[in-house]
Amino acid sequence: MTITNDRDDQPEAAMAGRPVDHQRRAELLDAVVDYTVEHGFSEVSWRPVAAALGVSPTTLVHRFGTKEQMLQAVLGRLRERIFQATNETAGHQPDLATSVRAVWRRASDPRQGAEFRLFFAVYGRALQAPEQFSDFLDHVVTDWMNALCAAQGPDVSTESAVRTATLVIATVRGLLLDLLATGDRARVDDAAEAFLASLA
Repeated sequence: MTITNDRDDQPEAAMAGRPVDHQRRAELLDAVVDYTVEHGFSEVSWRPVAAALGVSPTTLVHRFGTKEQMLQAVLGRLRERIFQATNETAGHQPDLATSVRAVWRRASDPRQGAEFRLFFAVYGRALQAPEQFSDFLDHVVTDWMNALCAAQGPDVSTESAVRTATLVIATVRGLLLDLLATGDRARVDDAAEAFLASLA
């Protein structure tokens, strides 16, 4: 994604006193996330990102602060994107089994492969540096956990709902990691179907 005619392409000193345009920042952040999905987490630095987006490095500094802050923003937005898509997919289904099946269908879609490869790359990095990526780790399980517990209905005890949601998250993510690593769709889909049938 290239962002042209950037109105912030001017010396940093001239921008220092200006308030942050949150809409503009959101547009840039989505563009940076798209770049990161395509190129990988290790390639996120000022100059290549700025060149790809058609803005100056100064613009990114003004919008995000430090490189670490930009990385944190990218991780947060990636997590929001995945959760939003997952939650929207699951929320329109009548029960847990149908909900998880819909989520698996979307997550295992080859068109989502790059996004989830980045997700697992970030997950691994976060586990190695938990203090740096504490926000990501705080939300990476709980976001979906809450949605899955709600999908089980009010008649299921909290303890049982949490247990089932935990198994669902671990199993779906494990199957997806296997699929991304091996590309063996027939085998993984067969195992996913067996798991999904057990939820019915």
